[in-house]
Amino acid sequence: MAPLTLVVGTKNYSSWSLRPYLALAHTGQPFQEVVIQLGEPDTTQKILQHSPSARVPLLKHGELSIWDSLAICEYLAETFPEARLWPEDKAARAVARSVTAEMHSSFAALRQHMSMNIHARKPGQGRAAGVAEDIARITALWNDCRARFGQGGPFLFGHFTIADAFYAPVVTRFVTYGVELDAVCSAYRDAVLALPAFQKWAEAAKHEKKVAKYE
Repeated sequence: MAPLTLVVGTKNYSSWSLRPYLALAHTGQPFQEVVIQLGEPDTTQKILQHSPSARVPLLKHGELSIWDSLAICEYLAETFPEARLWPEDKAARAVARSVTAEMHSSFAALRQHMSMNIHARKPGQGRAAGVAEDIARITALWNDCRARFGQGGPFLFGHFTIADAFYAPVVTRFVTYGVELDAVCSAYRDAVLALPAFQKWAEAAKHEKKVAKYE
């Protein structure tokens, strides 16, 4: 097996990096990490040494480079099918891809006003125009997925999938900004936070240098 290397940004802030990290960790494959500090004068230069898009994350698999979080996760699902990163059932898989794609392309207000900052606590902040609507849509998705496909496990489609990897940064935002959740969404939040891979990521984030523009 060719070596796997995941290039990520500062863990406390890089929501896009967290997503493929959780998916890759779930495969059980050994991999190396390259962490690039965000918000530094040479950040872009350092990223360009790895990624043609000048963005993180990027996955290296031998001589192959894959950029963009969703592309990385899809590659992992194809390369390691035993990890079951998508649901086996066709209908469930279609819905999982739909909710993942919606996370990939939507919720601009939430992204802008409730940026990921795992170890900050800002209850009541970030309630700008459009944020409440984004929260309502996300929690409706979570409730629907859990009700229709969540049998057999605590995640959106029962077992852990790419959909959970994509909503994990939202889970951290809801904690940071003190978003109140119903019982179903609270249980889902707690399941994501209990993932060993997430706990390892969050622990590493504690020891990083803070970046003023994200604080």
